[in-house]
Amino acid sequence: MDPINLSKSYDPAPIEDKRYQLWLDAGLFTADPSAQGEPFSVVIPPPNVTGALHMGHALNNTLQDVTCRTRRMQGYNVLWVPGTDHAGIATQNVVERNLAGKGVTRQELGREAFVEKVWEWKEQYGSRIINQLKKLGSSCDWSRERFTMDEGLSEAVRRVFVELYEKGLIYRGKYLINWCPRCHTALSDLEVEHQEAQGKLYEIAYPFVEGDGHVVVQTTRPETMLGDTAIAVHPSDERHAHLVGRRVVLPLVGRVIPIIADNMVDPEFGSGLVKITPAHDPNDFLVGQRHGLEQIQVIDGEGKMLVGVDGQGVGMDRLEAREMIVAKLEQTGALLRTIEHLHSLGHCYRCSTVIEPYLSEQWFVRAKPLADAGVAATKEGRIRFVPEQWEGVYFQWMEQIRDWCISRQLWWGHRIPAWYCEEPECSEIVVAMEAPSKCPRCGSTHLRQDEDVLDTWFSSALWPFSTMGWPHETDDLKRYYPTALLVTAFDIIFFWVARMIMFGIEFMGDVPFKDVYIHALVRDENGQKMSKSKGNVIDPLEIIEQYGADALRLTLAALTVQGRDIFLSANRIETYRFFLNKLWNASRFALLNLQDAPEDLTIDDASLRLHDRWILARTREVIGEMTRLQEGYFVGEAARLMYDFVWSELCDWYLELSKPALRGDEGVARKRATQAVLLVVFKNVLKLLHPIIPFATEELWNAFPFVSEGAILLQQKWPLVDDVHKIDDAESVVYRMDFLREVVRVVRNLRAEARLTPQQPVAKVVLLLHKPEDRMVIEQNADLIRLLTRVEELDFMEAVSRVKPPQSLAAVFAQGELFMPVGDLLDLEKETARLRGEAAKIQKEIERAEKKLANEEFLKKAPAEVVEKEHAQVAEGRAKLARIEENIKSFSAV
Repeated sequence: MDPINLSKSYDPAPIEDKRYQLWLDAGLFTADPSAQGEPFSVVIPPPNVTGALHMGHALNNTLQDVTCRTRRMQGYNVLWVPGTDHAGIATQNVVERNLAGKGVTRQELGREAFVEKVWEWKEQYGSRIINQLKKLGSSCDWSRERFTMDEGLSEAVRRVFVELYEKGLIYRGKYLINWCPRCHTALSDLEVEHQEAQGKLYEIAYPFVEGDGHVVVQTTRPETMLGDTAIAVHPSDERHAHLVGRRVVLPLVGRVIPIIADNMVDPEFGSGLVKITPAHDPNDFLVGQRHGLEQIQVIDGEGKMLVGVDGQGVGMDRLEAREMIVAKLEQTGALLRTIEHLHSLGHCYRCSTVIEPYLSEQWFVRAKPLADAGVAATKEGRIRFVPEQWEGVYFQWMEQIRDWCISRQLWWGHRIPAWYCEEPECSEIVVAMEAPSKCPRCGSTHLRQDEDVLDTWFSSALWPFSTMGWPHETDDLKRYYPTALLVTAFDIIFFWVARMIMFGIEFMGDVPFKDVYIHALVRDENGQKMSKSKGNVIDPLEIIEQYGADALRLTLAALTVQGRDIFLSANRIETYRFFLNKLWNASRFALLNLQDAPEDLTIDDASLRLHDRWILARTREVIGEMTRLQEGYFVGEAARLMYDFVWSELCDWYLELSKPALRGDEGVARKRATQAVLLVVFKNVLKLLHPIIPFATEELWNAFPFVSEGAILLQQKWPLVDDVHKIDDAESVVYRMDFLREVVRVVRNLRAEARLTPQQPVAKVVLLLHKPEDRMVIEQNADLIRLLTRVEELDFMEAVSRVKPPQSLAAVFAQGELFMPVGDLLDLEKETARLRGEAAKIQKEIERAEKKLANEEFLKKAPAEVVEKEHAQVAEGRAKLARIEENIKSFSAV
């Protein structure tokens, strides 16, 4: 076999770009709907075209890539569709800022020219995040890359809008929506971020029209009282039942308004009386609809006042107006008191401006019929959430769904396909796929298209089928829809997952995906959410530059636990980079020892020793377990299993135990048998690791003699248990090897306890074993134990004559006891003094823990796991003390 051609140390820089280009050139990511294999399709959660790769993207795409690479190797016909989202508000803001730097506004440019500028920006910068996903190793089918505003998807969006409108599931109406005064657009409930803020409750007296007295109302927004049209109480509130039907005078305005009863009122809040402002509060809007109240708008779309007091305040910012109105209430005596109040304020998710409930003409999706179908499909088991806990969250939202406001007051996006007849006597609304030439009702050619665009999430909701060519019947749709898996974060279950389910069932007659894997957030090492303002952001591109994409992928995978957030730090990434070094060096060791191996190398069962049988048995077990974990989307468990198997079992144990045979110390047959085992184990290890760390494994794969020239690891079949030589007594082999490893660990621990250097030999150890067959394991492998422990002689003691050898350290383990005489290795007087000092420290720790456990207050307040930890420390401390006392006693024996 040819000498190895691997560099002496692992360096990802020259490997990763080279290997990625090799996969692209070979067309390995390109799906073929006519090819064999069960279809397995995934659509990427389209990142914003304005975006740059962050750790959330890195995690999300690592999880998808691990799964897609595994399925390809398992023989599935895999399609992973990539693409980007046009991100209406975000992209428009970016381009507007760029224009502002040149002293130009979009209004000065006009709509057509501005949209042209946005397309220019998209062409220049829109591929940035796609290129970054390639750096991560994402094996998407780039030939099928889509954009939510490309021509095909635009056609799909118009078709959906028109069909829903014709079914009565899209309508236009005046409604109270969430409005951003800065972005000048409507926001869905999901786009409003609620933050707690310190505010004030203003207690205001509303005097009765007839008779003396007043009612007391509390509000956090006195500026909206100018639009009050009623006061409400709860129907069952006996304190205020007598007030229903009476009328009060609205302070500062003088308008007479009624007192009504409505279930919306919380009788426990404040005075139990609530002012009703139908045009400026979502709950009040519904109350107004039920009671036929007038809708008086007092704040405009800029957040400025439309109505003033005594000729003051019109055009004033709403927050400035609040101060003016409070001052006037104080002057008139209507303000009874002001109370500090912590409350939740809605903010725009894009610019963080406090949102304003705003009454306007908007387009809506009648969501409940669509949501009901989505709930039924999930309850029937046609959609599965992983972890299952997210299913309940999904149900809760879907079952309480409100109509979805889909119009946005932007220029960038899918313009609503609705045209208005401008003839005063007609006012027809035409919803159509293409612009109509005339009004179908009156024949007028004076038609004006709706100025608004659709919510970005509207086009994203079609993603699983629009990306495959719908509304046309395509081979991709026939072969790959519904998709097999969606991987996304929990925070867009409502924004995106639920809406894809609703639209998929409505337009395709089937669910859009079978499994929904919900991953958690990536936080910093202290559990804080990453943000630029906190300075705790870890840039994945910087990490890839420093440690390589494989190290980042392995870290994110290994830290993943279904349902738990990931706490990430540079130190953790460095730890997993060490694993790649370990794998690289282990592969170099194997290759160096395979150079003289014959090409027809096979495993000769008769030439295998215990450790050979054990690593083969464990490899079979790991293949089975990895297959189960990957099919259940337990990516974290899979990564940790491979980390432990390669580092702890293959490298730390098998490779060390194989060295005598590979040196030729055990004869030719044993050398060939060991070489054959190395080939089998490394062949399967590289295959199992490939989906997680594709670059390093591809490079290593091509260095091994089991690879024909030009072969690519990604094209290899996923390992099967029976690919590895079967060990008939595997269970017994694993037990015996675990026992041998335990003996080595015990000796090493005693050496460490005696503070012996690694080079310092130990004359002998004495074993007392419970089972005779265990002694046979030691005797058959004594040379290996001596190799790993630097012990010259292994002796045995019968249980009936148990007498601890004098001046020895002792350890108890599951299969027996082990004694290591140290009289001629240590200064026993100094060691005794050291042990007594250690015993004193342990005694103090025991007393501290016992004092805590005797404290009733501690037992009442401390969590159960904390109390249990203290109990465990006491038990462990006492066991240590007993061992120390026994060792001291042994040292004094002659």
